[in-house]
Amino acid sequence: MSSQTLMDEALFERVVDRLAHQLLEHHDFNHSDLVGLQPRGYWFAKVLQDRLQALLPNVSINCGGLDITFHRDDFRRREKPLTPSSTHMPFLIENRNVILVDDVLFTGRTIRAGMDALLAHGRPNSVQLLVLVNRRFQRELPIEPQYVGKTVDSIDYEYVKVVQNDSTDRCRVMLLNEKPA
Repeated sequence: MSSQTLMDEALFERVVDRLAHQLLEHHDFNHSDLVGLQPRGYWFAKVLQDRLQALLPNVSINCGGLDITFHRDDFRRREKPLTPSSTHMPFLIENRNVILVDDVLFTGRTIRAGMDALLAHGRPNSVQLLVLVNRRFQRELPIEPQYVGKTVDSIDYEYVKVVQNDSTDRCRVMLLNEKPA
């Protein structure tokens, strides 16, 4: 298996800064909320929340974590039962602008499940998608993000791995190649 670094920790910091500023250009966080898809999307949403909070110290920015386990279209097709994450939504999304956050967008099925799970919590005014990595090929559903950290053109036997540093809010992103021999 070979690997390639798509984003080191320094580039990750710059990407988070850029995404935070893009969000500030388009959102008033008195009416907008971050909702991350559990587990890695929620982690990334909290990283963004911290950066936005540093830029807007007098504004309280809502950030929730949404479990999508039982909204997935493949949860009954697995050989072993899935273990759900917890949902952490201490605010209402009714008539709010929601920025749905995930780490990697690939086929679009996770985002579709996230939108289904989100609607179980109310009817937002609007929903926009922010992803750390957008894998453009292999999309199965017509879903496109409004905010993208990095776009990657990858093929079937490659996958993107987000490696979080447990002691900091930093990470690196790897493209792993598992081409069969």
